[in-house]
Amino acid sequence: MSTNEPWFPGRWVSGTALVLGPLLWLAGLLVRDHAQRTTVLDAEERAALEESVFAAPDQLALYEQNPGLVTTGYALFALGALVLWPAFAALARLCVERSPRLAIAGGVLLITCLFSRLYVTGVEQLAFQMVDVMGLERTTSEVLERYQEISYGPWRIAVTASALQYLGGPLLAAAAYRAGVLGTGRALLLVVWATVWSGVLKESDLLYAGLTALALCVALVPLGARMLLGRLPEPHGDRRLLSW
Repeated sequence: MSTNEPWFPGRWVSGTALVLGPLLWLAGLLVRDHAQRTTVLDAEERAALEESVFAAPDQLALYEQNPGLVTTGYALFALGALVLWPAFAALARLCVERSPRLAIAGGVLLITCLFSRLYVTGVEQLAFQMVDVMGLERTTSEVLERYQEISYGPWRIAVTASALQYLGGPLLAAAAYRAGVLGTGRALLLVVWATVWSGVLKESDLLYAGLTALALCVALVPLGARMLLGRLPEPHGDRRLLSW
């Protein structure tokens, strides 16, 4: 791919997205985890929350105690999801010459999944606003009573779209490996990221969610830096079993 050849979404947008998208995603998860670790709930509140099979009551309680920090974490995470769509579009564009079917399928599935996360962000923001207006106890009751309806979305469009990452991640990783854009190591890290949870008001633990976000950073940030420096990787079909 020539640096002078016009292409969508372009070198500057793509390179910036490949760098910032994973970093914003990671920052959001780290802030959310920090809120969980630093917000103090009394023993009675903690015991009641641990009885629930959903993480929603815990997340709503954290928001009530520390709304600024929780909002920041959720906002950074949503911004990361928004910025990642041109990143995945660029990655698919780099791979499409050597592996067109895998690149197109993987790119479309992952971008569609990212759009579903914006629906989730809207539901979560509404739930937090309900805490401010209605109080924690009533909001928790209302959210749990209608959790499936509000998290799945009309016609289950949102929940179906969110599940597409589990297929889209491996497909795009395979395309990147076949095209020689990513080696075995970074392609596998992209697959690891694609296993991260999706849904409304999910718990953000450092061990799992944080590590998957770090995997995405290692996989994509160096590629974005090369783009910004004008060194676009040329697809070369290097399929060595062990490569970076």
